[in-house]
Amino acid sequence: MTRRRRTSFISVLAAAVTFSIMVSTAASATPQEPAPPSTTLQPATTTYVPISGAGSSWSANAIDQWRRNVQQFGMRVNYASTGSSDGRNQFRSGTVDFASSEIPYGLTDGGVVDTPPSRKFSYMPIVAGGTSIMYNLTIGDQRITNLRLSGDTITRIFTGVITSWDHPAIKADNPGITLPARRIVPVVRSDGSGSTAQLTGWMASEHRSLWDAYCAKANRPLPCGQTSNFPVLSGSGFVGQPGSQGVAGYVSQRANVGTITYVEYSYALKAGYPVAKVLNQAGFYVEPTASNVAVSLLSARINTDTTSSAYLTQILTGVYRSTDPRVYPLSSYSYLIVPTAVEGNFTASKGETLGAFAYYFLCEGQRQAEALGYSPLPINLVEAGLAQVRRIPGVEAQTINISRCNNPTFSADGTNTLAQNAPQPAACDRRGETQCSSGTGGAAEQPTPTDNSGGTDGGAGADGGSGAGFDTGGESGLDGFGGDGTGSDSSGGGTKICEIDTGLCQTVASVPVEIERADSGWTRDTVMMLIAALALLATVFLPPMFARVIRGSRGVS
Repeated sequence: MTRRRRTSFISVLAAAVTFSIMVSTAASATPQEPAPPSTTLQPATTTYVPISGAGSSWSANAIDQWRRNVQQFGMRVNYASTGSSDGRNQFRSGTVDFASSEIPYGLTDGGVVDTPPSRKFSYMPIVAGGTSIMYNLTIGDQRITNLRLSGDTITRIFTGVITSWDHPAIKADNPGITLPARRIVPVVRSDGSGSTAQLTGWMASEHRSLWDAYCAKANRPLPCGQTSNFPVLSGSGFVGQPGSQGVAGYVSQRANVGTITYVEYSYALKAGYPVAKVLNQAGFYVEPTASNVAVSLLSARINTDTTSSAYLTQILTGVYRSTDPRVYPLSSYSYLIVPTAVEGNFTASKGETLGAFAYYFLCEGQRQAEALGYSPLPINLVEAGLAQVRRIPGVEAQTINISRCNNPTFSADGTNTLAQNAPQPAACDRRGETQCSSGTGGAAEQPTPTDNSGGTDGGAGADGGSGAGFDTGGESGLDGFGGDGTGSDSSGGGTKICEIDTGLCQTVASVPVEIERADSGWTRDTVMMLIAALALLATVFLPPMFARVIRGSRGVS
């Protein structure tokens, strides 16, 4: 064997031996004691049965992200974003395994009662958020991104009383900007939706006379109350669109200047469009950021009657009337409707998949809520949700240590961290003669110059949303921004980045992420990274050392 070949052989042998030693060493450094119970899912050791659901588009962006995340664990969760009312109907008829809704069964809507299903079920909190007032408005070439609206003004817009953007009531809310004499075009849901129920429930509670007067013109029985189907008067100029994707997609078209809609905050972020700051009882105009929603829901009352069919559903009067300066009045949360018995097409095998999915989104999945435009659930709702998971037939029940839930809303001792650390609103967000210039929602990085002195942001300020429009990917993207809006196939993926000025979008690759426990010490990824680094160093430095030693022992210089 020549000297060059012998040296090459020695290099390869040395690298292989060194790599084997390091693998053994790294493996022995990994703790061997059993890990405590955790909601961190590992690659599936058994085959999960596919499950399907339908319903809320309000919570669809979160559900869609989570269902793609759990693909890596062998779970296929199909979800069709068809609206809360359709989701409840499909669950009642047994065509889906679960549904998502912001309103429970039993609502009397236009004199018709939404009858609960005969199959056994339970409500499970899934994610919190704010129903935002998204709009498209410009003054010449200047885009307005800092609009403020009181509850009375919003109600009068969505009941056709205020029809022009330069109305004195809107001017009073916005002393820092000169509003155009442009017609207002309200865009409402044409399908039964939780978003409509959230808006109309608030109007019926806090602005009843205006709402009842509008419903009377629509020949609705009075008092009108909460409805999931928005009544549209003939000749009103209102535009109806199906789904959150539909209303957000319509408003975000560049040609549709003057439009305004109600939609979950996530959709404004996705589209790169601003939302109105809404006046609360403390006299501040507030945006539906994650922390503001968390503060708001401290004032929500939860139905704790375990014998009631509305157990765990929300009573939001306290949110509407809270005097905390950080409260966003249209804050709420969404439910998953899950079966609690093997009936019809629902099997114990499906229950195992649904239960594992629920364990994931109640803890680990909540960490993504804020980035998606939502607010993670507070500890009381997480605990209530975990209790409901155990009622799903076929679930592999876990004993969850709530301190290891990895939910960013609360700390290990149960403190509502997100709400406790929520900043106070800026001084220029107080009702009065000044107005903040900062943008909101998906246009947070685009300030609007204000006319008045003192109109710049001051004080602690509220945390703003992301300035970049984004899409959580897959097939449930905004209509007009890619995808059919159904999200019924769990294949695919990708993150859509949209240019705010041009409206052009492109999709980039998106890969589900496995989230390790924060307290797990030596994780699999840590070990593999160490092995790779040490192997590289060994391959570079050890072979020359071995070669020199061997040459020296044979007298080779």
